[in-house]
Amino acid sequence: MTDMQPDLRELYQEVIFDHNRHPRNFHDMPDASHSAQGHNPLCGDELTVYLQVRDGVVADASFVGQGCAISTASASLMTEAVKGRPVAEVESLFRDFHAMLTEAQPKGRDFGKLEVLSGVREFPARVKCATLAWHTLHNALGGVADTAKTE
Repeated sequence: MTDMQPDLRELYQEVIFDHNRHPRNFHDMPDASHSAQGHNPLCGDELTVYLQVRDGVVADASFVGQGCAISTASASLMTEAVKGRPVAEVESLFRDFHAMLTEAQPKGRDFGKLEVLSGVREFPARVKCATLAWHTLHNALGGVADTAKTE
């Protein structure tokens, strides 16, 4: 994180550690209307994303699984970010979030708490950890039965 300001680097680490130790929305959702599985074979991260979509809005989101700190924190932050948003907006957020982590000049969007994950861009091997939950979310919304993979 050489390009990051010290305050942002510290915030990044603090948020990642907090969401890894105490992930939000970490539970099964038996009444989910949408779900998908994700797997990162390079590091062994595995998760399932659950969604309750009502009237075109993600009313609830959760996940279960195991993974590294970045993977878990990203899934936790993601579930918080998508709750209450229309599906089209969630899909747009997925695309923009992915661009934030993979492009040198990401789109000018207010990512809120998700912004702390932008530091992952400096570690290309970890981008897959940060995007696994998002690809799994995308598959869940699209009804894709295949396991989302970030390889």
